[in-house]
Amino acid sequence: MTTIEFFLAGTMSAATVFLLAALGELVAEKSGMLNLGVEGMMAVSAAVGFVVTYETGSHIVGFTVAGISGVLVSLIYAGVAITFLANQVATGLAVGILGLGLSALIGRQHESLTVEAAGGIYIPILSDIPLLGPAFFQHNIVVYLTLAIAVAIGYCLKHTRLGLAIRSVGENPNAAQALGYSVHLIRYGAVAFGGLLAGFAGAYASTIYTPLWADGMIAGRGWIAVALVVFGTWKTGRIILGAYLFGMVSLGELIAQSLGASIPSQLLSSMPYIVTIVVLAIISTNAARLKLHAPFALGESFDGSESK
Repeated sequence: MTTIEFFLAGTMSAATVFLLAALGELVAEKSGMLNLGVEGMMAVSAAVGFVVTYETGSHIVGFTVAGISGVLVSLIYAGVAITFLANQVATGLAVGILGLGLSALIGRQHESLTVEAAGGIYIPILSDIPLLGPAFFQHNIVVYLTLAIAVAIGYCLKHTRLGLAIRSVGENPNAAQALGYSVHLIRYGAVAFGGLLAGFAGAYASTIYTPLWADGMIAGRGWIAVALVVFGTWKTGRIILGAYLFGMVSLGELIAQSLGASIPSQLLSSMPYIVTIVVLAIISTNAARLKLHAPFALGESFDGSESK
């Protein structure tokens, strides 16, 4: 690969981790649930996905079990925040910390081991196009499925009754319950779906993007995914663009090294987080725009008393 091909291909791969987790968080937040435990869910699923893939030799089995793990961890958050009405921010942080600890325990016996990454698919004609073929049309199937999931989520939230129900619960849960929607059931489902995609993101990170296990390998990607939802102002298309922007920024260290630039590696490694802070600071200056698209009841507990 040329440097340009590597940069473009690497951007698509790196963005997939962010995009999967951010899409799951988007659905959860649209239902009014602010889940800050994404980092922990990804970490647990990365460990589980790697261990299962290493022991079975099957990426499909690894992804499946990782997705289930993400759902289970997300249901811990949902149970405490929805059923017991605990503060969503504190619950999310606690679940995130729990997930990081569990991931270290689960992957302890597989530290520094590697698995064989699943190969890319060959798309006739398109894969043979100079520059564009290696950059865009020779990736693992998960990259393309993630884009398909993004389109499906965007359509569902905007044009289907299920999407209307999710948005209604996130905007005004009392009114939604008065119309016959089960607020708790919809929120549980949205959070579980977010956990499923976070699980897939973790498995992709540990078995395909970087096919090895090392404690702490998620390295803040879950937090960036949460920030991406705000960055994209809760719009699917903008979140996709944001994911590819952050995927591009995350390759800065490798690109700089390939070009021989004498920039401290620590600075380059921190660039995605610096960009996250700067972008969120800029976006937050326009409070009216944020309120326009943010779910009105985001982060608010619901006990149903006002609608009885």
